[in-house]
Amino acid sequence: MSSTGTRVLLVLASLVIVIAGLKAASTIIVPLLMALFIAIITTPFMLWLTGKGAPTWAALGLILLVLASFILTVGSLISSSVDQFSTLLPAYENKLRTTITLLSDWAARHQLTGFTGTEFTVVDPKAAARIIGVLVGSVGRIVGDSLLIFFTVVFLLVEASTIPAKIRTILSDPDTTLKRLSEFLSAVKEYLVIKSITSLITGVVVTAWLFFLGVDFAVLWGSIAFFMNFVPYVGSIIAAVPVVFLAFLDAGVQDALLVAAGYVAINLVVGNLIEPRFMGRGLGLSTLVVFVSLIFWGWVFGPVGMFLSAPLTMLVKIALESDPKNRWIAVLLSSGTLRKQ
Repeated sequence: MSSTGTRVLLVLASLVIVIAGLKAASTIIVPLLMALFIAIITTPFMLWLTGKGAPTWAALGLILLVLASFILTVGSLISSSVDQFSTLLPAYENKLRTTITLLSDWAARHQLTGFTGTEFTVVDPKAAARIIGVLVGSVGRIVGDSLLIFFTVVFLLVEASTIPAKIRTILSDPDTTLKRLSEFLSAVKEYLVIKSITSLITGVVVTAWLFFLGVDFAVLWGSIAFFMNFVPYVGSIIAAVPVVFLAFLDAGVQDALLVAAGYVAINLVVGNLIEPRFMGRGLGLSTLVVFVSLIFWGWVFGPVGMFLSAPLTMLVKIALESDPKNRWIAVLLSSGTLRKQ
C-alpha cells in the first residue's frame, strides 16, 4: 500500500476513535461545552466593565450574580414544570389513544374516500409520548448540570485574562495563533450573543403567547423554544410540534391552530426580520454544511450538540484553515471562497 493510502487510513481510523471517544464522554463534555460558550458570551461584558474602570473582582462578581440569579429562577421553574409534565405524560398518552380511536371511528362512519378508519392507528401513543418526554428531559438535564456549568464558567472567566500570555509563552509563533484565535472568538461571540438575544426574545414571546392562550407548562415550552432557536432550520419546528400536539389533545383544533399561528408569526419576525438585520455574515458556513453538522453533532452530543453545531463546526473550520494541507477542506465548509494567506 502507498504511503498516501496508509496516511489516509490512519487519519480516518484516528477520526473514528476521536468521535467514539467524544460520544462516550458526552455526559462530561456537554456541560463543559455549555460552560465554554457561556464564558465566550459573557467575556465581552466583563472586559467592557473592566474597561470602564471596574475592578476585575467586581466585574466578575456582577456577571456571576446575574448568571446565578438567571439559573436559579429559570432553573427552578423549568425543573418543576418537567416534574409535573413527567407525571402527566401517561395521561397525555391515554388522551392520544382516545383521540386516535375517535378519529378512526369518525372516518369509518362517514365512509371517507380513501380512508378505511385504520389509518390513524399507525400512530403509536407510547412512542409519541416517549419522544416528547425525551425533548423535555433534555432541557431538564441541562438544568441539572447547571451547578457544574456555573463553576466551570467562573474558572474560565478568571483565567480569561491570562490565556494570551500563556499562548505567547508556549508557541513559537504566538502572534499568528492569537490572530486566528481572536478572529474565531470574534465570529463566535457575534453569533452567540446575537443568537442568545433573539432566542431570548423568542422564548419570552412564546411563553407570553402560551400564557395568554392558557396552555399548560408555558414556561417549559418557552424554555424549549429558547434552546431550540439555536438549532438551524429545524429547531423552531421541533419546538412547536409537541406544543401544538398537546394543545390539540387538551383544548381542540382551534387552540392548536392558534398555538401554531403564534409560533409561525414569532419565528417569521425573529428569523426573517430581526436576526438578518444584526447577524451579518454569520459564521461563514455553507447551508449544506450547517445542516449536516446539525445531524452529526446531534448524534454525538444529543440535543445540546444540535444547538451548538454551528459554532462547533466553525471551530473545526478555523483549525483546518491554519494548515495549508487541509485548507481545501475549509474552503468546502465555507459559504464562499476563503481569502488567500
